[in-house]
Amino acid sequence: MNNIPQGEAPVEIVVYDPLWPSKFETERALLQVVLAPWLTGPIEHVGSTAIPGIPAKPVIDIMAAVENLEASRPAISALVESGYVYFPYRPDIMHWFCKPSAAFRTHHLHLTPLSSERWDKCLAFRDAVRGDQSLAVEYAALKHRLAGEFKFDREAYTDGKAPFVERVLSSIANRKAKTANP
Repeated sequence: MNNIPQGEAPVEIVVYDPLWPSKFETERALLQVVLAPWLTGPIEHVGSTAIPGIPAKPVIDIMAAVENLEASRPAISALVESGYVYFPYRPDIMHWFCKPSAAFRTHHLHLTPLSSERWDKCLAFRDAVRGDQSLAVEYAALKHRLAGEFKFDREAYTDGKAPFVERVLSSIANRKAKTANP
């Protein structure tokens, strides 16, 4: 019996590809046109492919700023027409897409309200790991371990990273609090 869920590619971590930033830029240019009516801020490269030198799933994670989820709902059909597949994953905080299919993913897209906690936390985490080599090394080791443990369970792989992400975000919040209240 095959243990691979239908429609889901296994979790695979690969060495950093220096082409990932240019792949993001190419996709950003397309999204800038497709999403123009709904964008209220930048289109950001997030996730591990946005962190130079770190191994990752070879999927470009993109977050695009929208005013709110309701106002950006018409973007779903525009994105589907341009090759994205929509999934109602965490629909209370984002519109989530992958491309070209669930089985073979080259891109993930998150339409996220610019003023949301999700927006702020994703960028804060990315920037923290980009700026701290020891965090990057620790995160890479965690990702390799989780990919081995949850090769056929993307949700468990993602959930397994949550304690690390929360620890990094808590550290950022603590530093900000100390700076604000010396």
